[in-house]
Amino acid sequence: MIAPLVAHALRLSVAVVLMLVLVRQCRKPRWWPGRLFAYLMNGSHRTVTAWGLGHLPLAKDGIILDVGCGGGRTILELAGLAPEGKVYGIDYSAASVAVARRTNAALIASGRVDIQRGSVSSLPFSAGTFDAVTAVETHYYWPDLVSDLREVRRVLKPGGRVAIIAETYRGKRFGTADVVAMRLLGSTLLTVDQHRDAFLAAGFADVSVFEEYRKGWLCVVGANAPPAQPR
Repeated sequence: MIAPLVAHALRLSVAVVLMLVLVRQCRKPRWWPGRLFAYLMNGSHRTVTAWGLGHLPLAKDGIILDVGCGGGRTILELAGLAPEGKVYGIDYSAASVAVARRTNAALIASGRVDIQRGSVSSLPFSAGTFDAVTAVETHYYWPDLVSDLREVRRVLKPGGRVAIIAETYRGKRFGTADVVAMRLLGSTLLTVDQHRDAFLAAGFADVSVFEEYRKGWLCVVGANAPPAQPR
């Protein structure tokens, strides 16, 4: 009787450890498990990313930043949508940066892509650098969403736009499991209206919210309103 109990306890312990490892990799991929996780995200986020980018106007010669670039697949997509422009990526995970650079090695070599390690709370770019900023499946982990959105707005050109794309938000169809998962991650889970309010609080104008309810996808786009002209 004791042996089966011990075996069950061991299996439970292994499951808990694996779950904790997975949770940590979601938030900040590290070491070889992190690199593997970044590669997996390249595939799992591809469809929602394509849907979300369809709501963001992009010029062929646009200068674009992808915040929380993960494994770099979104950067690859953006480079294709702006063939005469340049795409920058930033992520605070060294493992993700390594995978993103490998994914985009040819574009980096040609000078069309640049990927750095850094934080959304203090972007290493001058004010008014970018025509567009994207953030796919990452804003849940930002330290302070409104403050960090203000930092994103700082690096946007007047009239430039930011798009946050997600498949996890409060109120989505069949979203109960997401609530539990985000609690384990210690991450923010916002409603559609709370997303809109965060954009407005950060100073964005012309905020548009797109929801694909059947699939549980959300895309929020806001514009960096140009400064008011003196009368």
